[in-house]
Amino acid sequence: MIVITAPTGNIGSRLLSLLVEAAPARGEEVRVVVRDPARLPGAVRGRVEVVTGSHGDAATVERAFTGADAVFWLVPPDVSLTPEEAYSGFTRPAARAFAAHGVRHVVGVSALGRGTAQAGRAGLVTASLAMDDLIAGSGVAYRALASPSFFENLLEEADSIRENGVFTDTVAADRPAPLVAVADIAATAAGLLLDRSWTGAGSVPVLGPQDLSPHDLARIMSEELGRPVRYERQTLDELRSTMLGHGLGPAFVEGMVDMKRAKDEGLDSGVDRSSQAGPATGFAQWCAQTLAPVVLAAPEAADAR
Repeated sequence: MIVITAPTGNIGSRLLSLLVEAAPARGEEVRVVVRDPARLPGAVRGRVEVVTGSHGDAATVERAFTGADAVFWLVPPDVSLTPEEAYSGFTRPAARAFAAHGVRHVVGVSALGRGTAQAGRAGLVTASLAMDDLIAGSGVAYRALASPSFFENLLEEADSIRENGVFTDTVAADRPAPLVAVADIAATAAGLLLDRSWTGAGSVPVLGPQDLSPHDLARIMSEELGRPVRYERQTLDELRSTMLGHGLGPAFVEGMVDMKRAKDEGLDSGVDRSSQAGPATGFAQWCAQTLAPVVLAAPEAADAR
């Protein structure tokens, strides 16, 4: 039995699609933990077992992990909490349930940066790495999918790219860093969950094929979209003010600011791609397949989205 948490999110929904197709041939059953079962695709509801509730709730994970062999673990963002509460606090009931129910393998979504000079002061990343230690300490075999920033974050700026030809971030315009498509994270997770010959605890980097700077991203987007796109660097103070203005909790905001500062100092740099286990979608390919249909949509279609 493989249990998928957060099965309606960007990563979990893709993983669910992969496993409902591949798991039966391997004699595996799939169970999902979801707050609202109505959000599951109709095509998969009859092919999985559903446990309704939050996977941060002790009673829910007791039910969800009974008889489970492997778990996909993803913490949903809760901007009202401190980073420690959002990651380790949310995960503690599950870590106890892993041990209590004899779960043997866990694959979790985490972050790059372990072992770097910035790892202890990287806000949300520091909290995610502490969550990894908590899970590994439960006695399970654990693989943390060490991921950089997602290509999909740019979808949040689709309106600005369409209307103004601009996207923003806080890193230096010429600083190259890895990025990744969420589909690659899902594919890597599926491979690890279906072939559980691995033991112990460790990290698996999941990266795009090359490091790219914001200037590189602007150039590739301009080519793929057929219109000029440029990068505008935002200050950390501007980022902080924007997030606080949107109602995010102050502690979570500082965690985000600390993470962005660490990334600008090289938190994600210098990763060895030789240990990458799964596919690597290129940014140009992702732009053509995912970003372009959104940015180039007619205004009325974009509004409906």
